[in-house]
Amino acid sequence: MLRTIAVVVQEPVAAFELGVLCEVFGIDRTDDGVPAFDFRVCSSRPGEVHRTTSGIGVVPTHPLEAARDADLVAVPAGTVTGPFDPAVLDVLRDAVDRDAWVLSVCSGAFSLAAAGILDGREAATHWRYASKLAEVCPSAKVDLDVLYVEDGRVITSAGTAAGIDACLHLVRTELGSEVATRIARRMVVPPHRSGGQRQYVETPVPEQSCDSLQDVLDWVLEHLDEEHSVPSLARRAAMSERTFARRFAAEVGTSPHQWLTGQRVLRARYLLETTDLDVERIARECGFGTAAILRHHFQRRLGVPPVSYRRTFTREPA
Repeated sequence: MLRTIAVVVQEPVAAFELGVLCEVFGIDRTDDGVPAFDFRVCSSRPGEVHRTTSGIGVVPTHPLEAARDADLVAVPAGTVTGPFDPAVLDVLRDAVDRDAWVLSVCSGAFSLAAAGILDGREAATHWRYASKLAEVCPSAKVDLDVLYVEDGRVITSAGTAAGIDACLHLVRTELGSEVATRIARRMVVPPHRSGGQRQYVETPVPEQSCDSLQDVLDWVLEHLDEEHSVPSLARRAAMSERTFARRFAAEVGTSPHQWLTGQRVLRARYLLETTDLDVERIARECGFGTAAILRHHFQRRLGVPPVSYRRTFTREPA
């Protein structure tokens, strides 16, 4: 169970990425039904001002030893070239050895690489540093197409805001969709995003201005139980089918069919975790139509059938 969270910081501290971890795990949201976390910001120099990349100072409150019993040891973004605090690297290795979760945000993956944790693992980091990470850790499988990667008990996230996705994924895994959704709602972010970061690499600035598809996506999420197709969605977006498909790939990072299937599977996960509805009813609610189609897509996406997933994820947080 995810109870104790230790964030280990080294200079220079990336304030935003540290803030992501503080926002997800460091705020008391028990009034919203979110379990309380024992949140610790740790350093080899507790009580001292640490410089950041943003012109402000951060004062960690706990020594590194406070991370030795944490359920999650997290690393915000930091240097990609070092030097890395040997004591921090030792804490990270210790976390892996005792089967705790380890999570990095953005370039924090380089601390994990320096600790030898990414050897032979799949990993992610900001697209700008992906080739560098592959260079310094050649045995790692660096994935440019994802927002985050979970390999065993190690989670690495892509650039900046993808750290939010990684943290919410861990909350969803350990505490269920309901808790993750409550945190996301308070943060005013989606509890789950599809697609990856490659869209930002290939076309960081559109060649021409275009309207966002967000209104269409929001409408689809409210009507997942209905039939949808590229022609019908293109009409709603007031675009030709070819323009809609091209715009969708550029803005969302995947095809309409893949995105819609992913959202329906996500909705099925939520209903399996939070309701007693049978699989046939859940299939209709999500737009799959039949239990057989739901089972096909669910198994393909998650590797387990819906019934097994329900047994695993319907436990109540302590």
